[in-house]
Amino acid sequence: MSDLQKRVRSTIRDVADFPKPGVLFKDITPILADFTLMSDIIDWMADTPLADSVDVVVGMESRGFFFGPGLAMKLGCAFAPARKKGKLPHATESMDYTLEYGSSTLEMHVDAFPKGARVLVVDDLLATGGTARATLDLIRKLGGDPIEACFLLELGFLNGREKLDVPVRSLTLY
Repeated sequence: MSDLQKRVRSTIRDVADFPKPGVLFKDITPILADFTLMSDIIDWMADTPLADSVDVVVGMESRGFFFGPGLAMKLGCAFAPARKKGKLPHATESMDYTLEYGSSTLEMHVDAFPKGARVLVVDDLLATGGTARATLDLIRKLGGDPIEACFLLELGFLNGREKLDVPVRSLTLY
């Protein structure tokens, strides 16, 4: 285990029975309070062999927004949010999906990126893969080319990466 992985694990707060009984929630807000750790995480996320070919970073609502803009700045590219239904003010495309706690809909602006844009997807957590799968499908629906999905944490026992058809990187595996 790398020093960065150890630092991430020691900083994350486990919250029992959130958002529902039986779930052990991995609270990343203590990481957000640590500038050095956040900076090191963004550096790790940007250290991909595909870095030079990324046109846009898409961050998934909501915790993907914590990492996406910083990662986009580090890579020198654009950022686009994938938001829950009804949160974006301009014309959108949408994608319905299921997740651990039910179902939802993601939306992106129809002009979030140009057709053919190479897209790196980022979020804090890969669990069952439902949100990430919907994001990849939505990117394709908008004419983008998703090239990688990057996560701070992965709950490997839920097999979410099996739903994704792009290279997947996660910093810390549980």
